[in-house]
Amino acid sequence: MKIFTTLPEHAAEPTVLALGNFDGVHLGHQQLLRQGLAKARELNTHFSVLLFDPHPMKVLFPERKLELLTGKDERLLLFEKMGVDQVFLLPFTMEFANTTPEEFVEKILMKIGAVHLVVGFNYSFGSHGKGTPADLQKFGQDYHFGVSIVQAQKFENKVISSSEIRRYLLHGDIAMAKEMMGRAPTLTGIVGHGDGRGRNIGFPTANLETDADQLIPKNGVYAVTSVIDGKRYGGMMNIGVRPTFKSDADKTIEIYFFDFTGDLYNKKLTIYIEARLRSEKKFSGVEAIVDQLNKDKEHAKKTLQNI
Repeated sequence: MKIFTTLPEHAAEPTVLALGNFDGVHLGHQQLLRQGLAKARELNTHFSVLLFDPHPMKVLFPERKLELLTGKDERLLLFEKMGVDQVFLLPFTMEFANTTPEEFVEKILMKIGAVHLVVGFNYSFGSHGKGTPADLQKFGQDYHFGVSIVQAQKFENKVISSSEIRRYLLHGDIAMAKEMMGRAPTLTGIVGHGDGRGRNIGFPTANLETDADQLIPKNGVYAVTSVIDGKRYGGMMNIGVRPTFKSDADKTIEIYFFDFTGDLYNKKLTIYIEARLRSEKKFSGVEAIVDQLNKDKEHAKKTLQNI
């Protein structure tokens, strides 16, 4: 898969182009990508995705926390797995934010070489999001490109959307998030140094430092997996403030991997969240914590065996 960070200087090769933010690359996005790939094969051309970096909301509303489901690198990997040939990862600026819908078509889509667009039913574009899928169809008549509009995908009569998945994760409902994403939700970050307390009680943990804009699920204990040096390991993860030891601590993400020995410091890990085991608790002391962690370990192992 090729990644372009600038627009082509000369006439680009024709391509079917998927438009959207694709946060989460959930089942709705996957349906859109499948339709785009099918159209590209029908037209015997490339299949591309257009993304902006940084995320437009980061530029337009810098004071807001984005709570992203997937980072840029993970989205790119998922695109490649689904058969995308090219990604146009273009810079988003305040100047670009003032682009009119027609300027967006003429100066961006036409330069990319779009001969057919695939968008979701609620896609918007151009200054203040004024452009709609219906507008794209009108522009298509003038600029000679086709448009496919993918309708809402549903699970149990609920529309699959990134905002809905965020809501489930913030409530600790991993099962529903997995159903809508079509895979386990993830956390990605760099392993940093903790206070060593887990190692002292026989449960050495990797302390994950995530990007500030990444959504963190509800506090609690989770069954997880991760691929480390090419091998998949099961484990359990605690998200929370460790109330037994501190009353006003910042939220931490700690993962204890079963059967892993080695140094993880400064390593980038992607954690696959398979199930929520319990809420965070305050214990009477270290002995009670160790007893609960042993129970959590068995619970997590059984849960992962059944997935």
